[in-house]
Parts: sequence; C-alpha cells; structure tokens
Amino acid sequence: MAGGWAMAPILICSAIALAIVLERCWTLRRSSVLPPGLSQEVREWARSDQLDPEHLEKLSTGSPLGELLAAALAVRNRPRELIKERIEDTGRHVVHRMERYLNTLGTIALIGPLLGLFGTVIGLIRMFMQVMVGGMADPTKMAGGIGEALICTAAGLTVAIPAYVLHRYFRSKVAGYCVDMEKQATLLLDDLTFSAPASAPRPRRAPAAPGASV
Repeated sequence: MAGGWAMAPILICSAIALAIVLERCWTLRRSSVLPPGLSQEVREWARSDQLDPEHLEKLSTGSPLGELLAAALAVRNRPRELIKERIEDTGRHVVHRMERYLNTLGTIALIGPLLGLFGTVIGLIRMFMQVMVGGMADPTKMAGGIGEALICTAAGLTVAIPAYVLHRYFRSKVAGYCVDMEKQATLLLDDLTFSAPASAPRPRRAPAAPGASV
C-alpha cells in the first residue's frame, strides 16, 4: 500500500511468476521427463517384437521421452532417414511443451524493473506536485515521499531477479533433457536399423550361351 497503485501490476506479475515456477518444477522433474530404465525397456520390446498399438499408446502418453521413442517405433519398418526425420519432428513438439510458460516468465523478469521504475516516477511526480502546492515546509515529508516512491523499484527488482534466474535455470534444464533424449533416441534408432535383417541379394542371371536365341 505504501507503494501506491503502481504496486498492483507488480504483485500480479509476482503471483503469475510463482505459479509458473511451481508448475514447471513439478512438470520438469527428471523422473517425469526421463523415467529411469525406460529406454532399455523399449529397446528390449523392439528386439523381442513386443510392439502393439496398446504398448505404443501407453508409451507415448507416459513421458516426453516415451513420446519420442514411440514416434520412432511407429515407423520402425521405414528407412533410417525417415525414422530420423520423424524423431526430429516429434522432438520439436516435445521441446515446445517442455518450454511452456518460460517465455512468460522471461517477460516478467524483463518488465519487473520497468514496472518498479514506473511506480517510482509516478510517486515522485505526485510528491513534487504536492511540494509545488504546499511548499517545502516539512522536509521530512519529502524524504518520506521519496522512500515510498522507491518501494516500487525495490518490489520490481525483488520480482525480476528470481524470475530471471529461474528462467535461465529452466532453459538450461530443458536443454540438458534434450541432449539426454537425443542420446536415447539414437540408441533406439541404431537398434531398429542396424539390427534389421539385410535384404537377400538378387541372384545374377547366367550369361546366355553363344548362339542362343534371346
């Protein structure tokens, strides 16, 4: 209340940032994104040919890594380049979902100090207008007004600094997950392509005997 009405958008931004941080902390848990042992289990399914639509559907909805591996298994009988292309397409969608709300968090980190500065400027303008009307009979009131105006700047920085740090933290966390998922997808891709039975060579036709009719 000491910061005036300009504190309202700062408080709204702080509530949104807190909600995003809590949601991302829960969603981006390592056990949720990269379930331990899932890649090895999926490769065993592929080797033993235990792949049916029910397995793939459950795998796709279980985790981001599972969705990526399920996309590769869905086209496992295609050439390597097509499987790799499907993995890349699915990976872009998976990364987009893992980065959900992070742009909003970055925006809050950017505008937090600006909102604080805006509140400070509004407070100083109001204080100087009061000085113009009533004069500087009491300097302590002017000092108190400056202190109240700076509350907005302090509040904006208090919101922006943690938001910026957590934004960078979640970005780096998603980047690390992408590297791990790429490794697991590559292992599955190698199993699907290198272990596939090579096609039998076509028999060569025997040369026609001299003088034989064509």
